[in-house]
Amino acid sequence: VFARLLDQTPNHPDFDKVFGQPDRPSAGIVFGEKGSGKTALRLLMQRKIDEHNAANTDRLAWVVRYDDLNPALERLAQHRAARRADPEKMLSDFNLADHMDVILSLAVTPLVDAALGESKVLANGDLRKLLRKMPKAKRIDLGLLAALYDQPISDDRQTRWSKLARKLKLGWVSSAVVLRWAAILWGMIAIACGLIHSLRGDVDDLETVLFVSASVGSALVALGCAVRLGSLYGLVNRVRRALRVVDPTKSDLSHSLGTLTITEARARPLPLPNDHDTRYQLMQRLLGVLKELGYVSLIVLVDRIDEPAAVNGETDRMKKLVWPMFNNKFLQQDGVAVKMMLPLDLRHALYREGPDFFQQARLDKQHMIDRLIWSGPLLYDLCGQRLAACSRPGETAAALTDLFDDDVSAQDLIDALDQMHQPRDAFKCLYAVMQEHCASVPADRPVWRIARLTLDQVRKLQSQRVQELYRGLTPA
Repeated sequence: VFARLLDQTPNHPDFDKVFGQPDRPSAGIVFGEKGSGKTALRLLMQRKIDEHNAANTDRLAWVVRYDDLNPALERLAQHRAARRADPEKMLSDFNLADHMDVILSLAVTPLVDAALGESKVLANGDLRKLLRKMPKAKRIDLGLLAALYDQPISDDRQTRWSKLARKLKLGWVSSAVVLRWAAILWGMIAIACGLIHSLRGDVDDLETVLFVSASVGSALVALGCAVRLGSLYGLVNRVRRALRVVDPTKSDLSHSLGTLTITEARARPLPLPNDHDTRYQLMQRLLGVLKELGYVSLIVLVDRIDEPAAVNGETDRMKKLVWPMFNNKFLQQDGVAVKMMLPLDLRHALYREGPDFFQQARLDKQHMIDRLIWSGPLLYDLCGQRLAACSRPGETAAALTDLFDDDVSAQDLIDALDQMHQPRDAFKCLYAVMQEHCASVPADRPVWRIARLTLDQVRKLQSQRVQELYRGLTPA
């Protein structure tokens, strides 16, 4: 039913303000009560972006669904060496750099899936041809992003990286592995020359030269290998300390970063602990790669902030998780649109903040919807659309007034629904009306239209329930 509703034109007047234009991204913040349709707006945005991508193959938008923070919070707890860490302290430690790492991971992983032919998310052209035409600098950028942020569900990361490196023509064998085998080979030559020298008493000049050169070569290669590996492992340790919510293993990072030369890796921004600037640079590198594939924007849809186990719907915990994202530089990145669907509890907490917070957030520039409000006429139209979506295909849908007696007008229904304030409670009210009508009519004397008295009785009870909900006297 909901999928059919999404196919219809959105009727909430604030939708266009929040949605904007996919190829000219802008931030959007929506505050709404439980059941006010925030998730529906997010799904509708995703549907509209898909339609935009289908119609504009030269100006595509890459979508990131940021609606499940449980994995990131779990990795942060493990990184803090406290699987059962205090949720309050852990959430206080979750900063903007961590948010950006999660977003980069959610954006890069499906991109790597597409590059390896494991998904069809790309909407523009032959990917192999696009990768082949991509400049080397962009291919290195994609390789570095994959090394840092690729988080496959089941595939072995090292095998996956080797496949990607071959496609990007970055080489598929780690330089550390090459140096290690070179050292082993030189060592074997030195040992062979030493054995020949010990078994044969007489030694000619050629054997002496071979023995000395092999010994010196082995020592030099081993020294170079040690220096190279030491530099690589130092780089890996610094990166791992920074990537707390992605948390790649040392062996995976060593394998992937080792394929890139130290010069190539260090010439590009690498994440540092609590450093935002490198994340902004990595985000722009990602946008550069996406533009090579026809994508001009990155749209991040943030939802279900109150659902992680460590948050558990508590307002103070949601604040600690969301407040770092209220940063004007983060929300106004070129080519990036962050759309946040937030509980109304955070709106009340927001207006208790001081001037410094608002100066940093610059909410006047973020297309903010102070409260997602549904008027009686809007809810009446929405209920009519839902009734039509529930009809059998090919049948003429009944109007909402067709369910009631002739003395119940459309305005009566609008007035009743206006007291419900939001879609979930409007649907509950109509469902309760139908239940009450069916319970009061005997089966052998059916009445197929609902009386005004039934509507008035149920409306009064449902209105009281909604008011008690707002006052915190009843659960949602």
